[in-house]
Amino acid sequence: MTDSRKKILAIVGRPNVGKSTLFNRLLGNRRTIVEDVPGVTRDRIYADASWEDCEYILIDTGGLLPDANTEVEKGVQLMARLAMEEADAVLFLMDGRLGFVGHDKEVFDLLRKSEKPVFPVINKIDGPKQENDIFEFFNLGVDKLYPISAQHKLGVGDLMDDVALHLQHQPLSDEEDSEIRKIAVVGRPNVGKSSLVNKLLGYERVLVDEIPGTTRDSVDTMLLKDGNPYLLIDTAGIRRKSRISFKIEKFSVVESLKSIDRSDIALIIIDAIEGATDQDKRVAGFVHDKGKGAVILINKWDLVEKDNETAGKFATKVLEDMKQIDYAPLIFISAISGKNMHRIFTTVETVLEERRKRIATGELNDFFEAIKNDHSPPLFRGNTVKLFYITQVAKSPPRFLVFTNNPKGIKTSYKRYIVNSLRDKYGFSGTPIKISFRKRE
Repeated sequence: MTDSRKKILAIVGRPNVGKSTLFNRLLGNRRTIVEDVPGVTRDRIYADASWEDCEYILIDTGGLLPDANTEVEKGVQLMARLAMEEADAVLFLMDGRLGFVGHDKEVFDLLRKSEKPVFPVINKIDGPKQENDIFEFFNLGVDKLYPISAQHKLGVGDLMDDVALHLQHQPLSDEEDSEIRKIAVVGRPNVGKSSLVNKLLGYERVLVDEIPGTTRDSVDTMLLKDGNPYLLIDTAGIRRKSRISFKIEKFSVVESLKSIDRSDIALIIIDAIEGATDQDKRVAGFVHDKGKGAVILINKWDLVEKDNETAGKFATKVLEDMKQIDYAPLIFISAISGKNMHRIFTTVETVLEERRKRIATGELNDFFEAIKNDHSPPLFRGNTVKLFYITQVAKSPPRFLVFTNNPKGIKTSYKRYIVNSLRDKYGFSGTPIKISFRKRE
């Protein structure tokens, strides 16, 4: 999880100039949703990227317009401006086919005021016929322009060579960023993921709209809390396959699962009114199988009628329903009112420490001898199964290796006995324990 401070490169420009296409081109894979639907990219989207030996964080933003009118447009402007504030450098993307327009000058002047290095990029220059179209863009008052075709990769190499050279030689800020905690916020649609992220950040970073599926892609935001840097990954809601009918929705599910895959810990949000659904159980199973830490958040708890026993009974029921992650701590919250929100980061830090825990081999084998004496493995096909010793081979999540004369003779129930004994002795709250068996004569 250790990661030195990476520079941040933001792609900014008016709507529909090809920002997402360039974003995907620089990543080399289809990271953002590119559809012929206005406003598909309505938030900042982060991803790790590299050019040659220069590693950086790339941000795709919604279209920037100086005269936003609707609430959604104003929200997009806020996202783009926040991206500019975070960035170490900015790619200002313009449309070579459309030509130079007044808005380009306004946006470029806005970018200059940020005092960040700005690279003026003219997109959709797909061949020699379009090269003459770039000259009018010198009205920006710059000495150098970067004509490219993001779709066909033309000119991208020259652009990124200059960008990488700049990023590599720009001094780092003093901000501590060596231990980034990657937190995925997951759950079904409309369970309150975006509201939770906004409350954690203290400002409306994720657009919360009455339009179903407003958050259709996974969106990342850096946050510094109590001196610790976090990367919050807000995912599109995971729906049952039978409910997915559009290409964008299908891609959103893939993005959600990928977001869990690249996280350290998943905050799994459950609706307090509906309780844990079958879909929540599937999400929990995916988090467990991927070896991620887990914290269960019961959202909208302020809407539930309760007495002194309500919380305890509800927690027991949820952990029974989501038995794959019954080791996860559970917090009752309200993302709207802020109830118990202060406990989330404290709990995340506890789970991270549990994931990093390493048990010395000597101590571990003293414990192992004790649990073997209490409960020996059953016979396998009439033969004795011998367990020689155990060692911890990894952490985050903790992984253990047991040497035995017959790996096939270890039944699932006995494997579960070892895992439960490890939890009873050493805790490992909020994290799966992985255990495997290797043959030794």
